[in-house]
Amino acid sequence: MTLPHPDYPAEVIRRHVDGDEVGRAAFVRDDWPPTTPIEIVAPDPAWPAHFEHLRARLEGALGAVARRIEHVGSTSVAGLPAKPILDVDVHVQDTDAEGTYVPSLERIGATLVIREPWWNGHRMFIMPGGAANVHVFPADAPEPLRHLLFRDWLRTHPADRELYARAKRDLAASTAESPVDYNLAKNEVIDDIYTRVFAVEPASHPAWPDGPLVLRSPQG
Repeated sequence: MTLPHPDYPAEVIRRHVDGDEVGRAAFVRDDWPPTTPIEIVAPDPAWPAHFEHLRARLEGALGAVARRIEHVGSTSVAGLPAKPILDVDVHVQDTDAEGTYVPSLERIGATLVIREPWWNGHRMFIMPGGAANVHVFPADAPEPLRHLLFRDWLRTHPADRELYARAKRDLAASTAESPVDYNLAKNEVIDDIYTRVFAVEPASHPAWPDGPLVLRSPQG
């Protein structure tokens, strides 16, 4: 068994997963989540440019409220097949203060579909046409840091990138009758890859903060 490097805070190593009932409570619309099968497509070299366009729109809408905007998920990793939907993390001071960002995002067409104050303070919006999912997290939540570590690891480790690609294709096929199960079905391969992410020294990751790291509990 590969043990994590001792310099990682427990909040970063430990992944919090909701039970089914709590997970359902997160959906704020009757038409969410989608019921169409997951589509995994070949990597599109235009995805980074699409992200930069969306980043500019988000920065224009949110101004200083957005402390950081990052392209995450599979579309952020060159050469990785993915759903043709960008995932973007936006870090703000406090996601419970929805008045500081929800109206601004709605003005550019974003729709709030998930609210999870119990899990890293997460909110999720979809952009018009379903072209992107915008995830809003508090700046001190551990999950967005995990996203950056995972992204950068896949960018620089071809074997794990291919492992993840195979798993995504297989799971998209096996969950075609129940697409809502796709993300949960990926947990096994994601956890496997994280064992290698966390086995190396934290400072070896490009996304690891230079200064002191203060994180909230993922459940608050």
